[in-house]
Amino acid sequence: MSMEDLVAQTSGSDAEGGPFPFPSLDALNDACGKIPQSRDLTVGLEEGFLDIRDALRIVVDPITQPLSWMLRNALDVMTSTPWWVMIPLLLIVVWAVGRNWRLTGFVALCFGFLAFIDHYDYAMQTLAIIFVCAFICVLLGVPIGIAMSRSDRMQRVVIPILDMLQTLPPFVYLIPLIFLFSVTEPKLYGIAVILYAIVPVVRLTDLGIRLVDKDVIEAADAFGMTKHQKLFGVQIPLALPNIMAGVNQTIMMSLAMVVIASMVSAPGLGILVLRGIRNLELGVGLIAGLGIVIIAIVLDRVTKASLARIDASQSSR
Repeated sequence: MSMEDLVAQTSGSDAEGGPFPFPSLDALNDACGKIPQSRDLTVGLEEGFLDIRDALRIVVDPITQPLSWMLRNALDVMTSTPWWVMIPLLLIVVWAVGRNWRLTGFVALCFGFLAFIDHYDYAMQTLAIIFVCAFICVLLGVPIGIAMSRSDRMQRVVIPILDMLQTLPPFVYLIPLIFLFSVTEPKLYGIAVILYAIVPVVRLTDLGIRLVDKDVIEAADAFGMTKHQKLFGVQIPLALPNIMAGVNQTIMMSLAMVVIASMVSAPGLGILVLRGIRNLELGVGLIAGLGIVIIAIVLDRVTKASLARIDASQSSR
């Protein structure tokens, strides 16, 4: 059969569709017009948040007010104490944690360099925020990690929340907090730092307790230990290296977020970095960045020295 015969047979006849025909473009165009546009969604979300903001403040303010109090007092203590008192106190803490003269001397040189470049006060402000936020992260994160290790159901609930907190860009934490709190309130940047930095200590506490050898747990059961005795006498001591690794990562993430939180009035070296970016002052930004690197190295070395002491004490048992 020729092509002309085929055309003649099919001309004038409508093609029959299948049981599920693809909708026409006109139908798709009409349907798309009924879908809310992204602008409508964003406006609706913003209006909804503003509607509940006052009620949310009534609930959140009493809970978060102690955080503002702790941050203000920590900043006052760290900045008002003379350097010839504060630096020896910090060196005593470093020695008590690491029991290492080389580390103590290295930290002393770092603080001396920060004072030499006239960034001592900014460094103390940064350390004050890190100390408070890291302490709260450990205070909240370790119990959450312990609860996750004892309940698979709670782990399934908390893990998606931790994944969300870990994958959100740091700037996103600041958006709802700016609408909720005043920029002059320390809890604005304090909450952002805590939410960003709490994830590692929760994860590694859960992991450390779950990795405790089952034979050790069975031996504790054989001695008739209760759940609390096993937790505080066996599981937490054996999981302490993992917990300290989580604390180390939490401190590092707190430092990173403190620099970003300078955009919402967080004091410290981040203010100088932001000033260097805004005013194109290369020297100011680079020297402030060098100060942040020095603080990061000091905090990392001190926490790792503490972790090494814990490992050594456990291996000697």
